[in-house]
Amino acid sequence: MRIQDQPGDAIGVIVEGFDHTGASDADMDVLKNAVHTKKIAVLKGQDLSPQEFLALGRRLGRPETYYEPMYHHPEVTEIFVSSNVPENGQQIGVPRTGKFWHADYQFMPDPFGITLIYPQVIPAKSRGTYFIDMGRAYEGLPEALKKEIDGTYCRHSVRKYFKIRPHDVYRPISEIIEEVERKTPAVRQPTTFTHPMTGETVLYLSEGFTVGIEDRDGEPLDEELLKRLFEATGQLDETFTHDNIHLQGFEQGDLLVWDNRSLIHRARHTTTPEPTVSFRVTVHDERRLHDGIGAA
Repeated sequence: MRIQDQPGDAIGVIVEGFDHTGASDADMDVLKNAVHTKKIAVLKGQDLSPQEFLALGRRLGRPETYYEPMYHHPEVTEIFVSSNVPENGQQIGVPRTGKFWHADYQFMPDPFGITLIYPQVIPAKSRGTYFIDMGRAYEGLPEALKKEIDGTYCRHSVRKYFKIRPHDVYRPISEIIEEVERKTPAVRQPTTFTHPMTGETVLYLSEGFTVGIEDRDGEPLDEELLKRLFEATGQLDETFTHDNIHLQGFEQGDLLVWDNRSLIHRARHTTTPEPTVSFRVTVHDERRLHDGIGAA
């Protein structure tokens, strides 16, 4: 296994010659350390069945199955499928996922530490995923803004981008919203936390899932504060030229592993969709998202 920094990029490494079936526990520790410190690891030359992809995820931690079944792979339920390519006339997975800034499972009480994405059908033109390193983004905030959010908490919810399911057709929207709020009520997390693996301070919020900010006593703060944070971190830049935004490209055979604690991401879609299919496995590693989780 050979690991080298991505040329010219502030984040990410390229990993050549990696085979999880022959990798030692020490090799896996080296890979996880690269993910935590360099944020993204691009594993080159991978050719895995769905079962083998899940086995790789298990080498990194405990897989988390997505809570909505319509996203599941038909043979391996732990695999989340994003696809606009029907199979045998049937929709497998869900098309056009993730077209907003978010961290995976940010709206759940116990988010996981590592995300693995294995592209299956890659667009010819609009390929890649946008990322923002929220540890680096926090460091770049004005000191006055850092002080303003010190000790505050954010609430995260799936309500804004919840996708209508097949059985929701003809249901009253009020009934669907009530179900969403009951099954996935908003969760409260510190606006910043200490990354348990690296010690860096992470700004934990996203335009897609963060719906409010409040003081330590639960009193809501001005929504303008959230907007200023989104703007300062680059999440409101629709040109995607902000210094914090990293476009990660990939090609056939690449498998991306990233740090879901400190990265938020956004899928790159075009107005004229190209065929695209990707598989996702998400895993809990040795530590919780942060050491204070559940205490908020």
